[in-house]
Amino acid sequence: MSHPNILVSDSDGIVSIEISRRDKKNAITGDMYRAMSAALSRAREQPHVRAVLLRGQDDLFTAGNDLTDFLQRKANDPSAAIPFLHLLSAFEKPLVAAVAGNAVGIGTTLLLHCDLVYAADNSKFQLPFVNLALCPEAGSSLLLPRVAGHQRAAELLLLGEPFDAAMACAAGFVNRVVPAAALMETAMAAARKLAARPAQSLAVTKALMKRPPERSAREAMDEEVVFFSDLVAAPAAKEIFAAFLEKRPPDPTKIHGHKT
Repeated sequence: MSHPNILVSDSDGIVSIEISRRDKKNAITGDMYRAMSAALSRAREQPHVRAVLLRGQDDLFTAGNDLTDFLQRKANDPSAAIPFLHLLSAFEKPLVAAVAGNAVGIGTTLLLHCDLVYAADNSKFQLPFVNLALCPEAGSSLLLPRVAGHQRAAELLLLGEPFDAAMACAAGFVNRVVPAAALMETAMAAARKLAARPAQSLAVTKALMKRPPERSAREAMDEEVVFFSDLVAAPAAKEIFAAFLEKRPPDPTKIHGHKT
């Protein structure tokens, strides 16, 4: 599903999904959510896609949900944001986000489902749900306290005030703060590195990291060893080991299973 405000490109194993509705501060409508869901679904199914980059522009990410679109939806109509968030949360391949300017509401909470998040030094985040007589969404009532700790999450969710990229980094859901001019290249460079890694190993590692945190270290080790045993005997690992011993670059076709 194509959409004029969701720009999708596919190059070198990386799908870029850009929110582009600058006249409305990149506010997201139901149709835009559906277009992003379609792009994620395609990226999930296509073997050559090895990473996804979510982005806005170098001065704007998103103002969150389009309030006019939001208010026009009937109470019993399912939100198109829900399938998008479910896809994002369960997405098996690496997700990279590049954030600049305003990242409001879901513009912040969706980042909790990404693997690598880079923020420009001009970023402004906000979780204004309580201020709007609402409650957190996108699993943020669980995920934000998990990464930030209860008190810091309470400050961000209960007060609902804007905060900067340094606070987002301290809260644990931003990896690095960079100058706005370097944001997109920084995020794309990370996506390229991920795309060059063995896809199966990345998928297994991400799946293990997303297991319920209540499991014990022993349970984690027992689960890891099953996958480790399979991966160490797979063609990708054998090729990487051989290349190391032979002091040569690995053959990408043997790592990824097809030509790039």
